[in-house]
Amino acid sequence: MTRKRDRDVAGVLLERHGRTYAAEAGIRMKDTPQPLYQLLVLALLLSARIRASVAVAAARELFAAGMRSPRSMAEATWQQRVDALGEGGYRRYDERTATQLGSGATLLRDSYGGDLRRMRDAAGGDPDAIGDALQEIPGIGPAGAAIFLREAQGVWTALAPYLDGKALQGAERLGLPQDPGRLAALVPDQDIAAFAAALVRAALDAQVVDDVLDACGG
Repeated sequence: MTRKRDRDVAGVLLERHGRTYAAEAGIRMKDTPQPLYQLLVLALLLSARIRASVAVAAARELFAAGMRSPRSMAEATWQQRVDALGEGGYRRYDERTATQLGSGATLLRDSYGGDLRRMRDAAGGDPDAIGDALQEIPGIGPAGAAIFLREAQGVWTALAPYLDGKALQGAERLGLPQDPGRLAALVPDQDIAAFAAALVRAALDAQVVDDVLDACGG
């Protein structure tokens, strides 16, 4: 694929499917404690074997119920967390996830004052070290840590370009470069988080791939 073709495909992908999962969940991303915590909750929900739309809906319900910070999540009852998850359709894993959310919120509050920036700074800003620290939180495994870092790079710009295996799988399906640096160079720096989310959608949904390639002439 030529460089121009790469840019055309990346541009169409970004235009048609370039919305972060955080934005879908109503999270206004900033480098402040509350939206970063909400992103962590979303990453936990998205990492389960469940449709992304259900995870997003469940996150919205948790936030609408007032569980927007480690403190409010920890202070909510287990049943309140279960009920909010159920309202979002997140029923298969609701009881276990409600427990994990409570335990994780308590850990964050006690270890980092509820501020994920402290975790980042303690890890020296290194993506691998941050990912390891994230996985100490109940319910966050390698997939959840990758989701968090992929979306957080929009505000933690030192992480960029963070394009994990799932994003690169989407790039492969679209015939785009597999090197993260070359791939990121196809879009403006400020769009990298949205581009990464769009690549993940391409990895998960063949219709996204068909839509983009059809628009680009195959």
